[in-house]
Amino acid sequence: MKFNRRNFIRSASVIAAFTISEMQALAAKSQIVTDGKVIDDDDETYWHNVRQSFPLSKDWTYLNNGTFGPSPFPVIEAIHNAMMDQDREGNYGGYDSTPGKLAKFVGANENEIALTRNVTEGINIACWGVPLQAGDEVILTTHEHVGNALPWLNRQKQHGIVIKKYTPASTADETLNRIASLITKRTRVIATPHIPCTQGQVLPVKSICRLAKDKGIFSLIDGAHGAGMMPLNLHDMGCDTYATCSHKWMLGPKGTGFLYVRKEFQETLTPHYGGGGTDNGKWDLMTDPVTVGDYAPSAHRYFGGTQANALYTGVNAAIDFIETIGQANIHNRIKYLGHYTQNRLLEFGHRIELLTPTEERSRCAVNGFRIKGVDYQKFYNLCAENKIRIRQVPENGLNCLRVSTHIYNNTSEVDKMIDLIKKSV
Repeated sequence: MKFNRRNFIRSASVIAAFTISEMQALAAKSQIVTDGKVIDDDDETYWHNVRQSFPLSKDWTYLNNGTFGPSPFPVIEAIHNAMMDQDREGNYGGYDSTPGKLAKFVGANENEIALTRNVTEGINIACWGVPLQAGDEVILTTHEHVGNALPWLNRQKQHGIVIKKYTPASTADETLNRIASLITKRTRVIATPHIPCTQGQVLPVKSICRLAKDKGIFSLIDGAHGAGMMPLNLHDMGCDTYATCSHKWMLGPKGTGFLYVRKEFQETLTPHYGGGGTDNGKWDLMTDPVTVGDYAPSAHRYFGGTQANALYTGVNAAIDFIETIGQANIHNRIKYLGHYTQNRLLEFGHRIELLTPTEERSRCAVNGFRIKGVDYQKFYNLCAENKIRIRQVPENGLNCLRVSTHIYNNTSEVDKMIDLIKKSV
C-alpha cells in the first residue's frame, strides 16, 4: 500500500488517521523503510512514495524549504496526540527524552543539548554568554541572517566589541584563508554560519573550528541549515556551540530548536536566563543570606521552565521519520536535487549569475542566483503568481533569489521554475 492523501481523515478534530506505528507499517509496504539500505538519489518511484507522507498542496510548487520544511503526517499526528493527552490527563513534562534523542542525532552527548524555540534563541544564549569586553573582535560573514547578525551587533552597541567580516569565497580553501587573514591578537570569536541562508554555500566549518581552536578563539556556529540536511557529528566538528532548529531540514514542528554547548565550554559560557531546571535545586530564599544553588551540571543550565511537550514529541517523531528513510539517503537525495537545480541554472550561461559555488564540498541543497536584467522582486512575484514558492534575498544588499529543495521535491518541480526563467530572459 502506498502513502496517499486519501488515506488520511481530515476534520477539525482528527489531523491524521494513522498512528506513528501504523505509518511505519504503511511505509514498509510502500518501500519507504530502508532498513539501512542505500536508496538511489534518482529513484523517482521511491521518492514519490515519500512525497505522499506530506500534506503539501498539489496546487503549489514548494521550493523554499530553507525558510521552513513542511512536516510529514507522522510529526503532525504526534503533536496532536501529545497535546490531546496532556490536556486530557493534565500530565506535566514529557520532553525529557528529547535532548538525548537530539544528541544522538547530531553526534553529541545528552548533557550538551539545550532546548530552544529557534536558532535565534540559541545564538543569543551563545552570544551573550561568551565572555567579551570592549575591543574584543568577533568575525562574521557578509551573508548573515538577521538572527546571527543582530545579537552580535547588539553586543557591539552595548559592550563595545568590534565586528570584523569576510565574504565567503568560491572555494572552501580560499574561504578559510579569508578568515585567517582577519585574525589578530584581539580576536575572541568566530561566529559563522555552517550554511549561509542567502545562497546555501556549505562552509568548511570543521576547518574553521580547528583554526579557531589552534588560535585560542571560540567557535560559535549558526547551524540553521545543518541539522537534517546532512549527517552531523558535532564532536568531530569541534565547535564550542552549534545553534540549530527542528523546523527546516529536520521537518519538525515550528517553534522548536536546540543549542549544542560543548561540555568543557559550559564552564565558560555564562547562563543569563534562569528557570526550573537551570540549577541543581539548592536555591533557597528562606535562608539568611539567601542560598544560591550551582548551575545544572549540563546544558540544561541554559533553559528552564515549562517546555512545549507536544512540540518536542513532534521533534522526536521527526527524527524517527528521518531515520526511517536514512539520513544518508536523505542527504544524497537533497544534494542530487540541489545539483540538478544548479546545472539547470548554468544552462543559461551569462544570463544567470550563480552565487552558490560549484565546488563539490561547498554545495548541497540551496542555490542562490540572479537573472541578468531581471529585477529579483519581479521574478519572485512572477513565481508567486504561478504558484511557485521560492525566496527573495534582500539581506546585505544581495538582492538575489534562492531555491531550496528537500525530499518531497522532484526534478519536474525545478523545471517549472526554469521554464519561468526562460520566459523572463
